[in-house]
Amino acid sequence: MNFLPSALEILLGIVLLFGGGELFVAGSSALALLLGIPQIVIGLTVVSLGTSAPELFVSLISTFQDGDAIAVSNVVGSNIFNVMVVLGLSALVVPLRVKSRLVRRDVPLLLGVSMAVWGMASGGRLTWQAGLALLVGTAINLIWEMGTASEYSDEEGDFDEGDRATPAVAAAKLAGGLVLLVLGSQVLVKGATAAAIGLGVTETVIGLTIVSAGTSMPELVTSLVAAYRGKADLAIGNVVGSNLLNQLVILGVCGVFSGEGLLVDPVVISRDMPVMVLTTLALLPILWTRGVVTRLEGGILVGLYVLYLAEQVLSETLTTAQDEFRFVVLVVVLPLVLVFFVWQMLRWRLQRPA
Repeated sequence: MNFLPSALEILLGIVLLFGGGELFVAGSSALALLLGIPQIVIGLTVVSLGTSAPELFVSLISTFQDGDAIAVSNVVGSNIFNVMVVLGLSALVVPLRVKSRLVRRDVPLLLGVSMAVWGMASGGRLTWQAGLALLVGTAINLIWEMGTASEYSDEEGDFDEGDRATPAVAAAKLAGGLVLLVLGSQVLVKGATAAAIGLGVTETVIGLTIVSAGTSMPELVTSLVAAYRGKADLAIGNVVGSNLLNQLVILGVCGVFSGEGLLVDPVVISRDMPVMVLTTLALLPILWTRGVVTRLEGGILVGLYVLYLAEQVLSETLTTAQDEFRFVVLVVVLPLVLVFFVWQMLRWRLQRPA
C-alpha cells in the first residue's frame, strides 16, 4: 500500500493544527485583553489551552469517530513527548534556570493527576464519571490558579500591545483558528488511521508517536522560543501546564462525550501510562536540584525518548529482539539514569547553604 497519501495527510493536518493553534491563541488573547482580563490569568489559561488545542480537537474528533485508541494514546504520547523532547530540547538550547513558584507547585500536582488518570484507566475503560471528575478537577485547579495569580505578578509581560486587536479582528482570528483546528484534526486523524492500516501497526502506536508529536508542535515551538529568549519559567511552565490540561480537560471532555467511556488499550495501561508517570516523577529532582535544568539533563531526556521510540518500533516489527532490548534498558540504562539523578540531588544538598 502506498504510504505517501497518508503521510501527506498527516503533514497537512499538522500544518493546519499549528496554524489554527496560533490563530486561536492570538484571537483568545486579544479578546481576553478587550474584556479586561488580567494578563497573568490569560497566561495561566488561554495560552496553555491554546497550545493544547490540537490535542483536544484530535482526541475529540477521534472519540466521535469511535477512535478511542488515538484519543487516549494522543494524550499519553503528547505528555511523554512534552517532558522528554520539548523540555529536553529547550534545555539543550540554553540551561533552564527555574525561579517560578508556579512550576514548583504544579509539578507535584501534575504527578498526582497522572497517577490518578492511570488508576482511573486501569480497568480498561475511562468512564464518563471519571471524565466528569477530571473536569471538576479542572475547575478547582483554575480557581486555585486565579486565586493565587497575585503571587506571580512579577511574571507578567508575555503580552504586549501587539496582542491587542479590535473586536472584529479578535473574533475573526478566534473563528479562523477554530476552523483550522477542526479541519486539521479531521485530516490528521484520517491520515493517521490510514497510515496505521498501511503499515500494519495499531492505531495506538500511531497515536503515541506520529500524532502525539504532531499535536505537540505548538508546545515545542513555544518552549524553544521562550528558552532562546531567556524565559525559562515560560518554557517549563508551558510543558507542565499543557500536560495538566491534556489530562484534566482533554481526557475529561472525551470521557464525558464518549457515552460508555473511552476504551484504553491494555498496552497503554501496562507500558505507556507508567512511562508518563515516571517522566513526570523525573521532573522533581531535575527542577529541585539547584533550580537548573542543565544541557546534560536535557540530553538525557531526549535520549530516553529515542529509546522509547525504539521500543515502540520493536514491539510492532522485531518482536524477537524486544525482550533483549527491554532487558538492556531496564538493567543498564535506567539504573545509570537513576544513579545520575541521585548523585545530582546529593551534590545539590551538599552544596546548598546551611
